Amino acid sequence: MKGQTQLDWGAIRERAAQFPDEAFQFVRDGLAYTSKLVHGESPRRCADDADGKRHVTGQQLCMGLKRLGTERYGQLAKAVLAKWGVRRTEDFGVIVYALIDRNELRQCERDSIEDFKGVYEFDEAFGPQV
Repeated sequence: MKGQTQLDWGAIRERAAQFPDEAFQFVRDGLAYTSKLVHGESPRRCADDADGKRHVTGQQLCMGLKRLGTERYGQLAKAVLAKWGVRRTEDFGVIVYALIDRNELRQCERDSIEDFKGVYEFDEAFGPQV
């Protein structure tokens, strides 16, 4: 299964260290935002999710972060993310997996850091930088 890919937690920790607290908070906010968008009608849960938390995929989270970033920052979204060092969807994945490593989030068996690769290009998603 792809979720069982061996992760290099040391490399994730090292890469995540470059992102400021604001980037982590944006991803946390984006997770809540995306969960609300995705689970309006029927929640998708992890098989082992006894506490009833709602699950979103990496791709869904990236799309939610795109929408949240545009709502919050408008045409400056790409510039704000770039200031935090977030320049591609893979960076969102690094932040998510750092939060998993810190036990702030949980990973479902079917999840993979690969889910965040190339979901969209920032130039297309956020338009030209202002």
